[in-house]
Amino acid sequence: MRRFGVLATTGTVNAVPAQRGARPLTAGPVRDLRGTCVRGPHRLGFAAGDIVVVSGLPGGGKSTLIKRAAEGGIDSQDARERWEARMPGALPYAVYRPLVRAAHYWGLWRRLSSGASVVVHDCGTQSWVRGLLAGVARRRGRALHLLLLDTTAEEALSGQEARGRRVSAYAFARHRGAVRRLLGEAEAGRPPAGCASATLLDRRSAAAVTQIAFS
Repeated sequence: MRRFGVLATTGTVNAVPAQRGARPLTAGPVRDLRGTCVRGPHRLGFAAGDIVVVSGLPGGGKSTLIKRAAEGGIDSQDARERWEARMPGALPYAVYRPLVRAAHYWGLWRRLSSGASVVVHDCGTQSWVRGLLAGVARRRGRALHLLLLDTTAEEALSGQEARGRRVSAYAFARHRGAVRRLLGEAEAGRPPAGCASATLLDRRSAAAVTQIAFS
């Protein structure tokens, strides 16, 4: 049964109709929502206890999506902003970056240990994080899902400019390579290792998502 504005990623699949010429939506483990015309509230639904990672280029809209659609989502950007507020403005981020990462992963571990469903920011370059999350989901008897934001380098760099923070050319190249590999696997019909499903979003379809929910 189809309902407008809803995509259930476990069990039955319900999705909005695609625009003319857009990629078709599929009911398999990879669901491509890039180029789709979304009307009204759009909800991505997952089973209770599942884990969702949101990945993509820096500046591509991961944090924006999590803040808007995933109440209680775990975002490394939040940890960075908390530490930045405490530190002298002249102190380079690289000096206290290890503290930010420790705080982020400690908060993530506490949330995972509670057994609750969780949406997690994933930079894409650290496959060990997805491996850890997949292991946690497996021990719960639940599933890990990937939401992959497919944005151009220009869109991502524009997003970095808008937030007033750019990553180095070296780091950005690493991110582009990691996202390219994830996209390659998904577009071949295979979710990345450890993931039960992958959902591909571009900036337009991501902007239409108003809720990532578990039930």
